[in-house]
Amino acid sequence: MRITRHYLTLGRRRVHYRMCGDGPPLLLIHQSPRSSAEYETVMRTWGTRFTCIAPDSPGFGQSDPLAIERPATEDFADAILAFAEAVGFEKIAAYGFHSGGIFLMNALKRHPGRFAALAVGGYPCFLPHERDDVGEAYLPPLVPQPYGEHLLWAWNRMLEQSWYFPWYKPEQARRLPAPHADPAALHAQVMDLLVSGDAYRHGYRAALSAGFDVPPADADVPPAFLSSYTSDPMTAHIARFPPLPAGWETAVQPGPVAHYAAAADWLACHPAPRLAPAQDEDAGFLEINAGGFDGLIHWRGTGDALHLHAPGRSLDQFEGNGLAIDLPGHGLSDRWPGEPPTDWPAWQAVVDAAADRLGASTVTHEPLLEGDPALLFPDLTPDRYGNHLTNGWALLRAGHGFAPRYAVSPGTMIPLGQGAMDPEQLAREHLALIRASAAQALHRARLSTR
Repeated sequence: MRITRHYLTLGRRRVHYRMCGDGPPLLLIHQSPRSSAEYETVMRTWGTRFTCIAPDSPGFGQSDPLAIERPATEDFADAILAFAEAVGFEKIAAYGFHSGGIFLMNALKRHPGRFAALAVGGYPCFLPHERDDVGEAYLPPLVPQPYGEHLLWAWNRMLEQSWYFPWYKPEQARRLPAPHADPAALHAQVMDLLVSGDAYRHGYRAALSAGFDVPPADADVPPAFLSSYTSDPMTAHIARFPPLPAGWETAVQPGPVAHYAAAADWLACHPAPRLAPAQDEDAGFLEINAGGFDGLIHWRGTGDALHLHAPGRSLDQFEGNGLAIDLPGHGLSDRWPGEPPTDWPAWQAVVDAAADRLGASTVTHEPLLEGDPALLFPDLTPDRYGNHLTNGWALLRAGHGFAPRYAVSPGTMIPLGQGAMDPEQLAREHLALIRASAAQALHRARLSTR
């Protein structure tokens, strides 16, 4: 089942959201420091029963942060309500996990009339000493460092989050029952963290500093389902809940699959009215089937000239508001199915289809780097220790002083541009390179046209 992606601007803040399925609308709010990408598997399953709409929370994924220096729980809850209204919800049926559930609970408690039903996974009821564990020590700054030191921290912080709670206290008494070191799962989590950057602390802080917002037993509120599963550290908190309002239920499941199945069954009994989702018209994702590619192409901007980035880069590295796309296997566009092609006609077919949909009459190409494609774009597949992240950073850093970037010698030195080694700039280049699963193939395809 295909997931589509969209933007919706609220005032001056742009929200990115995913959508999938058919049926009553269901709002899904992700945990920190993730994005709506964490719900892709759930959405494909739940899409047979619901129209799943999953926004990136402010400052996460591709959504702009709140214009507030230190946003509180209420600010994130209000942002959910503003999005739900703008996208078309009449009454909100919603699911949220951890901090996503915290924000939704706060919204429901203050505005119960906006909701049809709420399901929450892993809602906390912290004891005083536990709240001390998840204060500022839980939220160190995440600022790009010259030699990529922040990448090493980000990888191991997300890795050990499944080993200990809280992650920064590696003690026997704090070990968790389901540790893992899955490179693919970790890579997705770390990339979400790196995309948020230091803004990740705002969403976490707002959630972790929230009060216990479950309404009192006599409150007149919509029904809710509060559940968890045995390996979640929040499961023990369910026993601490005070008496709940009428129509509220709790449950503990043996694992995530059973947890999500139980939540879906419960939500199906409390549907929200259908809607026609709203979206922006100056940026988004095209469904393209051409040249062997069948997926979403990210685009933005205006004009009749379509700008194409070089291999290993993305459209967000272009300045201005010109019309641009992320090519397959780059930026926010989908990957090629299977191995990406090294012949240009397949890429050209995608470009032609996108240009036709966007009304572009001309196409411009960013220049290629000089050098051997295999060395310019080495294998950066996620590995157990996160070396792919630091390898990519080192390659980019060298590229600002040498050409080709893999050859360091007196004869390959090039002028060092102003600000070339700025860590923030390197961080933007790094995100594009790590996302680029088809950079080497694109480079070879471009070379074949010379």
